[in-house]
Amino acid sequence: MDLEKGLQVFVGNLPPNCPQPEHSMGMPPHSDHGLLSLLTQNGIGSFQLQHNGMWINVNVNAMPYSFLVNIANQLEILSNGKYESILHGAVIKKKKKATTISLVTTNGPSINTIVNPAPKLVNNGNDQPAYLGKK
Repeated sequence: MDLEKGLQVFVGNLPPNCPQPEHSMGMPPHSDHGLLSLLTQNGIGSFQLQHNGMWINVNVNAMPYSFLVNIANQLEILSNGKYESILHGAVIKKKKKATTISLVTTNGPSINTIVNPAPKLVNNGNDQPAYLGKK
């Protein structure tokens, strides 16, 4: 991959207090573009990830001033599926005064880069790639 040029996306979320949180979706399940994503929150704890088909609450800031690092889609492709992209989302907390703030950045190659499995990670060339890009 030509990593001379890259793409970085930064997203800040500050949803307003929800008067009816039981009717709110939060952030629907998704995986991230890029190689890695870094997430930090203000300690409200709305982040969830899917593990073995179940949704698990994750304390993103178990350590103060820390980041949670997620594997993103392009790293899954580059590793030929050895490292899996994380399906995750966020829920709206039931407390009316609980304001969640989250900051996310994801990094990867430029938007025009076609990501293929690294040849050395395709079982030393003995297996077929799990992901096929265009030439």
